[in-house]
Amino acid sequence: MSHRSAQETIELFWQIQNDGDYTQVVKLFAETAVLVDPVFGVFEGRAAIAEFMAKMNIEMQSRQTTFKAIEIAGGGDTAWAQWLAETPTGTIEGCGLYRVEEGLLTYYKDYMNPPSSA
Repeated sequence: MSHRSAQETIELFWQIQNDGDYTQVVKLFAETAVLVDPVFGVFEGRAAIAEFMAKMNIEMQSRQTTFKAIEIAGGGDTAWAQWLAETPTGTIEGCGLYRVEEGLLTYYKDYMNPPSSA
């Protein structure tokens, strides 16, 4: 059985996220996945990640924040994405590190710089 590569999985993740409904990315996570967010903390398991993504829909709208992937790359079971978060108070640069097995995310951690003023 053929699975998406890590890079293909993360490219799909960003395509779905760009549509604006974070809950739609949950299907790309393995049942036992771990997501580490620098603001909201650690979420273990697909159910916890689903709750977090529902919260993200509300948070990003209320904060008027949008994300844009600048570059996505990967090899083997690992991928990364450099991204920008556009906020009313400035731009935040960050990157995500991803581990993918059999086409599903098993680990995702974001890192970000302090915001820069616009």
